Amino acid sequence: MATLSPYIYSADARKQADFYVGVFGGEIISIQSYGDLPGMEDSKKHLVMHLELHALGLRFFMADAGIVANDRGTGMDLALTFKDEEEARTIYDGLAMDGDVIMPFERMFWGTMLGRVRDRYGVMWQVATES
Repeated sequence: MATLSPYIYSADARKQADFYVGVFGGEIISIQSYGDLPGMEDSKKHLVMHLELHALGLRFFMADAGIVANDRGTGMDLALTFKDEEEARTIYDGLAMDGDVIMPFERMFWGTMLGRVRDRYGVMWQVATES
């Protein structure tokens, strides 16, 4: 058995994690900076080496990646599925704030609610309901 946790590389992991706490609830469990490493140059000590965020019953990992954060592939969405339509809509609306709506959150022909959004940090999300 395994668990799958998204690992999100960011230009500013602390700020992005705070945004997700605002949207999802939950909390930042730990932050390790490059300053924790011996001999790290002063200009990089503030950067996040590893951040753990717990929200929605999930565990998210994040790290500062500088330019790499803007150069990641676009062939993947993070998909969140909810039992409750109101909760799903609230999460979708939060992710869409200052982001790009790719597909409005609406009822699909197969019966579930589904929407797709690129958040303000460039992460692609699909938010859906189970029915």
